[in-house]
Amino acid sequence: MLKQNELEKISHLIVKYNEPLSHYTYTKVGGPADILAFPETTEALTELSVLAQATNTPVTVLGNASNLIVRDGGIRGLVILLEKLDQVNVAGYTIEAQAGAKLKAVTQIAQEHALTGFEFACGIPGSIGGAVFMNAGAYGGEISQVLVSCKVMNESGELFVLTADEMRFGYRHSVIRDENLVVISAKFELTPGDPEQIQNEMNRLNFLRESKQPLEYPSCGSVFKRPEGHFAGQLIQEAQLQGTRIGGVEVSKKHAGFMVNVDHGTATDYEALIAHVIQRVEENAGLTLEPEVRIIGEK
Repeated sequence: MLKQNELEKISHLIVKYNEPLSHYTYTKVGGPADILAFPETTEALTELSVLAQATNTPVTVLGNASNLIVRDGGIRGLVILLEKLDQVNVAGYTIEAQAGAKLKAVTQIAQEHALTGFEFACGIPGSIGGAVFMNAGAYGGEISQVLVSCKVMNESGELFVLTADEMRFGYRHSVIRDENLVVISAKFELTPGDPEQIQNEMNRLNFLRESKQPLEYPSCGSVFKRPEGHFAGQLIQEAQLQGTRIGGVEVSKKHAGFMVNVDHGTATDYEALIAHVIQRVEENAGLTLEPEVRIIGEK
């Protein structure tokens, strides 16, 4: 296991010990990380990864901790949050953003440079790394439609670049998940557009999101994948599950595809409610919902 004196030798690294992950997750749930590290440079991240491997320390890398449930027992070993790696550069029609950059910020930068194609992501509450990891999408757009290449790191701390074709993108899926890679940065190819029209489209999409989604509560975003030919929220609604609560977590009354932390809910509450919804929808519609949200950590 990593030792404190070893971590102190790494420059540009913030480290906390036995830190509750509920302070960082969008659900506001999650037990402690043994070691929580915030690398501020790519060099710090690679050095940390090499040291973790040399000391047989388990490593969990998180982007913005948005589409995620961390269990109440927390995560053993080392947890790396990439939120400090948030630089964004624009060159011509190309935007390159580090993994910790927030999607909302990157879409706004695109608008300011009169670049269109990224508007679909303007309201997604995640980071570039997480968005690439799961091929995030909304309102007809997906990361796979604009990504050109991705710089990644493997478990040995080696860096290399994957092209869009090598990413094996699917619905909420990429090669990053399959091969346990870490996104360092991503490059997107956009097209020139009118800044006012781009902003208008972003305003329209944000209005739709705010009017339909329960953004006033902590949540993990969309809980279930979209079943082929159906909508998860509609199936949950038809099973008369809106407003169903276990502990402090509730199926949103505003949008049935979301589960919100309304009263000091726990990860155990989330998991129990997810299982209950899956069972009830299967009984009502004969379809098995598949979670989109990642559930990690110890119970």
